[in-house]
Amino acid sequence: MSVTEFAAAQWTRAIGAGVDPHEYQRVTDGLTSVTDWGPAFLRTGHSYLRRAKDADSSRSTGEYLLMAARWFHLATLAPYEEAPRAAAEADHALSRALTVLEPGARRVSGEGFTGWLRGPSDAPGTVLVVPGLDSAKEEFLDLVSALLDRGLAVFALDGPGQGVLAATTTFAPDYERVVGRAIDVLGVARVGLVGLSLGGYFAARAAALEPRVAAVATVSGPFRLDWDELPAPVRDIIARRAGGADAAQEFVRQVDLTALAPRIAAPLLVVDGDQDVIPGVTNGRSLARLAPHGTYLSVPHGDHLLGNARSDWLPRLSDHIAHTLMGTQA
Repeated sequence: MSVTEFAAAQWTRAIGAGVDPHEYQRVTDGLTSVTDWGPAFLRTGHSYLRRAKDADSSRSTGEYLLMAARWFHLATLAPYEEAPRAAAEADHALSRALTVLEPGARRVSGEGFTGWLRGPSDAPGTVLVVPGLDSAKEEFLDLVSALLDRGLAVFALDGPGQGVLAATTTFAPDYERVVGRAIDVLGVARVGLVGLSLGGYFAARAAALEPRVAAVATVSGPFRLDWDELPAPVRDIIARRAGGADAAQEFVRQVDLTALAPRIAAPLLVVDGDQDVIPGVTNGRSLARLAPHGTYLSVPHGDHLLGNARSDWLPRLSDHIAHTLMGTQA
């Protein structure tokens, strides 16, 4: 794949993550190959660190640091040897930003997970945001903001093989255990779950097997994966994150919600984009149909992660989680 094709494929994902589209265009226009991607995005992230250092207010400092975190995370999307460093820099920039902007935010870590708990200590509900194949807690800051704006507490995490933990851990097929340990550490009785891309599978699986999940939503999540249909770049990412080719194929064989979907007791919203063209990922309609309280939202013009259609699903998803956890009606 040429760098032009790669940049086009990541376009709506990057914009959905919150970077300026014009800056994205300027940065990617200057690339001559995919190997230039990581270094260029790292340089852009460092430019925001410099602006943060020179900012005239703590608010501006924090906002620049959040933007740096986004660019550092996006630097990890193309394979290169500095990807672990970029993930670590994204994690550090987010940590610095929240320390400045939200003194009440709390770093929470446990076996197989780490992230930031944000929102009021007396919030009427707590939501876990679960990333996917090569995403991380720094990618979904707009989703976190939407949930915070509805009065909820939000714990956006990196799990095994994800984000800052990708360099030292591998994917955990039994992600419900990760969710369960996080709930234990957070000390709450019930949670909402939002999972994005592969995180949608993780969230649905956890909702089926962890009784403290009271509300759940998935975005572009696979109902089932087929190794032979997955494109080579996706198989390569899974192999890196799962710990090798054999482990990757075994992991993919376990990604199947046929038997688990009927066990999801919590109200479930499944969001899909009709323009999602990743082969090997079956449509989420089956998940919504098999879940006892499933609702299916299909956005005709939405792509994978629906970064090109945020207004078509983000408010509805946020309301679904908030109303379910708070016991109110939409």
